[in-house]
Amino acid sequence: MNRKNRALLLLLGVLMSLSGLTQVQTVLDGAYVKEHNPTRKVIAYPYLREADVMWARRIWQVIDLKQKINHPLYFPVDELENRKSLFDVIKIGLLDKGSITAYGLGPTQDDDEFRYPLGQTEIDSMLNPVRLRYVENLETGEKEEVRSVEPVSSKDVVGYKLKEDWIFDKQRSERYVRIIGIAPVTLKYSESGEVKGKQELFWLYYPECRYVFNNYDVFNTHNGSQQMTFDQLFQMRMFQGYVVKEDNVYNRPIDPTWKGIDALMESERIKGDLFVMEHDLWHY
Repeated sequence: MNRKNRALLLLLGVLMSLSGLTQVQTVLDGAYVKEHNPTRKVIAYPYLREADVMWARRIWQVIDLKQKINHPLYFPVDELENRKSLFDVIKIGLLDKGSITAYGLGPTQDDDEFRYPLGQTEIDSMLNPVRLRYVENLETGEKEEVRSVEPVSSKDVVGYKLKEDWIFDKQRSERYVRIIGIAPVTLKYSESGEVKGKQELFWLYYPECRYVFNNYDVFNTHNGSQQMTFDQLFQMRMFQGYVVKEDNVYNRPIDPTWKGIDALMESERIKGDLFVMEHDLWHY
């Protein structure tokens, strides 16, 4: 009988400890329930025929998260209950819901044509890389190699690379942009742990991402009751980027030909050409 009592008390203690670890939201953190954006449906793109495309140009541009206008994509670094960064939303789509497919960069590490879909194991290893660090031994004074798993978080993402088609539809007399793909950009480290550049983690097919992006809020600095979604932010072009490549006969980006300020000026030239093209389509 005493043995049964001890077992019952032990079970009760385990249940009480588990209830202390799990935190259940029992109060409403706000004046009302926010249910508009979490249940919002994606607005489909208008139907586009190839015969109606009078002009098209494909460009690649990078969103630098250090720029103030792009901060809604980067913050909050630590996930909140009602607001998340874009990378946290991407991880939810990849890991929790499984509704987004990630595509690898291929053998050359620069493929952006969605030809190498990644499995769950590959995604897990990519989001939880093993980093090499050199730590000084306090006894010998020598540096020793230490390998540890360091998950990729929002603070590690420095930008996003977009693959876009700029199109003029003569049927609607409208120029608009279709985002084809998006890739998170992180710092690239050498074996010694030094930063040696930037790299894309993987590519995502944007029309597929819209169904996840459309259910998460982006912070509105002017009116907290009128929160837009990540999909709306991209559709309204409320971000700033610089062009790193336009389609050309050599399939070369800007970097090999121009460096530093010259590359930035070439990026601005491409943007200027896109603006002039749209302006010249109209005659007053």
